Parts: sequence; C-alpha cells; structure tokens
Amino acid sequence: MTLIATQPVTSIRGGTPVTTVDLVDASVRQLNQMLHDAGDGDAFVVESPVGSHNIAVGITADIDVTVEGDVGYYFAGMHQAGTATVHGSAGVGLAENIMSGVVHVTGDASQSTGATGHGGLVIVDGNTGARCGISMKGVDIVVGGSIGHASAFMAQAGRLVVCGDAGEALGDSIYEARIYVRGEVASLGADCVEKEMRPEHLAELAELLERAGRAERPEQFRRYGSARNLYHFKVDNAGSY
Repeated sequence: MTLIATQPVTSIRGGTPVTTVDLVDASVRQLNQMLHDAGDGDAFVVESPVGSHNIAVGITADIDVTVEGDVGYYFAGMHQAGTATVHGSAGVGLAENIMSGVVHVTGDASQSTGATGHGGLVIVDGNTGARCGISMKGVDIVVGGSIGHASAFMAQAGRLVVCGDAGEALGDSIYEARIYVRGEVASLGADCVEKEMRPEHLAELAELLERAGRAERPEQFRRYGSARNLYHFKVDNAGSY
C-alpha cells in the first residue's frame, strides 16, 4: 500500500502544500509514521477514516491534520503540538492525555473526552458522552452541546466549558479545575458546588469561547468548582482503629 503524493493545494495555513492520505490505500500505522516524520508547518488531509482507531496519536510537530469523516477510539491521543481536526464524530478517549495544541471535532464525541489532559485545547462542537474531562490536569475543553454523567471526576486543573447541559455527578471529587455550564446540571458530585461568577471568570470564559469559535455570552453560564471540604481531615470520618 502506498501513500498519495503531496498535492500543491491551498491549505488553511494559506498556500502550504497538503499531503492527502487515503486510508483505503494506507494503514493507520503508515499515516502516523508520516505525521511523526513531519516538520513544523506541514499540512495533511486524511480521507476515508471509516472509524479507524488511534489516528494521529502522539503528534509532536506544529502541523495541521484534517480528517474527513468519523474516527474511532483515541484520536489525537498524547497530542503535543499543532492542530488536529475531525470533520465528523469521534469515539472513546478523544485527545486523551493531550499536552498542548488544539484538537477539534465538528460532530459528537464518545466517553472520556480529554481524559487526563495536561494542556492544550479540545473543542467538540456537538455532544460528549460520560466522563468528559475525567482527571483533567490543565487541559481546556469546550463542548458546544451537552456532556454525560461523571464528567470532570477528580478534575485537578484546567477549564471545562459546556454550552448545553451536564449529566449527573458533575465534578465529583473535584480539585481546582473550573467548570462553566450554560444549561442545566442534573446533579453535582461530592464536594462540587456552584460558585460566584466574578469579572475574572467572565473574562477567561469569554477568551475560551472565542478560541473555540462559539457565539454564546459568558453571562449566560454558571461556574462550579471545589468546596474544598475533602481537603481537610475530619475526625468523625476516621472510624475506630
């Protein structure tokens, strides 16, 4: 199987040659090797993904990858640089352990979007499943639709923005991450409470919405975070030892 040759077409970076890879003719392993060998400024279009797993994992260069169609599990896992865009929907573990860069899905995403992410920006224009942002450690996640239950469980740092509704147990056992929700919250998890929206929160939310290409207004959102009760030892919870 061979890869389709570089084509001198105009990319979103303006005038940069784009390498088109059709996964009918190439394997995911071949595609990922090409992305790992790429240099800053290179651009790629991936055609016929047909829900394949592990596409565009471990990108370390400032490249642009656009996938035309749905992808499977762990798209853009361990993402470190550049932009990876899916014109479709994504499976479980989208952008898991992302460190930097941008991952954008124009459709929906399944469970565990942005799980354990340390940095960067994850954008999902549609809805996400359960456990969105679980154990996030600095990543910013903006969801245009709604999120499922147990999202932001043990979220340590970063911001989760939800333009729709949130499922049950939002922010259970949360640390210092910030959650912004425009719609309804089914229930809050342990130690997660609604907090005041101060001017600095409105400003940071406005910046996140702008980066994600959203038109919602910051004043439409409510903020949630840690009550910090779980930070402290309580003798009543010690039992008899």
